[in-house]
Amino acid sequence: MISPADIELLIKGDELAFRKVYDSHNEQVYRLAIRFLKDESWSEEIVQETFLKLWVNRQTLDTAGNIWLYLYVIAKRLCLNRLREIKKSTEHFELLITRMEYETSLSEVGLEVKEIERLLQDAIMKLPRQQQEVFQLSRNEGLSHKEIAERLKISPNTVKNHMVQALKNLKAIMHGAGYVSILLLLYYLIR
Repeated sequence: MISPADIELLIKGDELAFRKVYDSHNEQVYRLAIRFLKDESWSEEIVQETFLKLWVNRQTLDTAGNIWLYLYVIAKRLCLNRLREIKKSTEHFELLITRMEYETSLSEVGLEVKEIERLLQDAIMKLPRQQQEVFQLSRNEGLSHKEIAERLKISPNTVKNHMVQALKNLKAIMHGAGYVSILLLLYYLIR
């Protein structure tokens, strides 16, 4: 798991911190790209471009932010840009639309990530108390269902049920906020 200290080191240009982020998230970025592009070599290029953008723009990172969401937004935009390029090469009428579109700046990416994180935190706070507690122990502290059950003095099945309900509730809340592809947005929650 990437800590705020790791992000701080990355911001300062620490190559080991960058390697840790890369090792932790390169497969997630690849899986996201392959879902969009359905091509291994293009997906590998997206992974490289995503981490290059991360390195070049590392000073814009927020140490309290979620690095996966930041990478997700960058990779998704790169995939969409690649799809536009593919479409442009086969359909000339897209040239005009492509020229009118501009690449979203990383500051906008950062704002989108912060908005998603804010919405997600608000959604977590709307969960019933027990679901919220189980969810936080699982996702923030990394405890297993058994460890949560022991700490809260409930059965592991009850923990599992609370997690299932929490994820369903979060999906409904985020969907209501306009995030239709909630499975992608919640990917980091299921890690």
